[in-house]
Amino acid sequence: MTKHKLISLWPELRYGDLKETLTTVQLWTQIVGKIRLVKTPWINHGWHVTLYIAARGLTTGSIPYENGVFQIDLDFIDHQLIISTSAGSSAIMKLQAGTVAGFYEQLFRLMKQIGIEVTIYAKPNEIADALPFADDLAERGYDEQQIHAYWQALVRIQTVFTRFRAGFNGKCSPVHLFWGEFDLTISLFSGRKAPVHHGTVPNMPERVMQEAYSHEVASAGFWSGSESHPFPSFYAYCYPAAPDYGKQPVSPAAAAYHEDMGEYILNYDEVINSKDPDETLLRFVKTTFDAAVKTGHWDEEFKCDLSIYER
Repeated sequence: MTKHKLISLWPELRYGDLKETLTTVQLWTQIVGKIRLVKTPWINHGWHVTLYIAARGLTTGSIPYENGVFQIDLDFIDHQLIISTSAGSSAIMKLQAGTVAGFYEQLFRLMKQIGIEVTIYAKPNEIADALPFADDLAERGYDEQQIHAYWQALVRIQTVFTRFRAGFNGKCSPVHLFWGEFDLTISLFSGRKAPVHHGTVPNMPERVMQEAYSHEVASAGFWSGSESHPFPSFYAYCYPAAPDYGKQPVSPAAAAYHEDMGEYILNYDEVINSKDPDETLLRFVKTTFDAAVKTGHWDEEFKCDLSIYER
């Protein structure tokens, strides 16, 4: 008999209900992700810093350290953080409302107890006016049902993104979660270098941004929304973008190009309320990618093989 109540494969998500818990979890993942960052050799485009969707939540995957490897998991079923090592040691802490400073202190104390020594840049990235973790003493909320539903959505989205990735034979990223903006993303590359990127992001070194966009790329992803766009949404963009990129026909009809964002946007509700959410999302990712290929004059060999997507 299952311990946990089953929910829809594509759960309903509301930005207003999610935002407090996701703000908390994003700050937690910044701490966890920075641990992976400093202990892992640099991988192109910052792929060594990301988190992955796991069977119970989010995971760092294996991180090298002095005694082998360790990993940190955020379990959104039993709501606990688990540190485990190849040396056989482990530690657990409860995920609950509280301060970021308290989470930061407890996590590093537990790691030290099981023999993991690490020092991070202890301040959030990609967040304006961010406090150092140790100084963030505000009480922050954590709703178990909301984060469980959000994670279940990520599970479904990862499945579709992975199907899409399987049809591409060029350089592409894993399906992974960047903790800076807290978005799940997949990126495909033409193989050609791109013009130097001059965009800026709060609390992010310019050299990191320029390396991330060093080659022509088409990306799709999912994020929870913002105060200016309070809807969980899918997005797609390319860099560099040709002038006619945003004028291409994409599917479904509800998807639209937003000039101010420089991205195609499709609200999450449009996907889950469609007849076949998996296929609707796959069409969005595929048609926006085709727009990048067509307007960017990518080689024909990099077009996705549609037969891969047939069930």
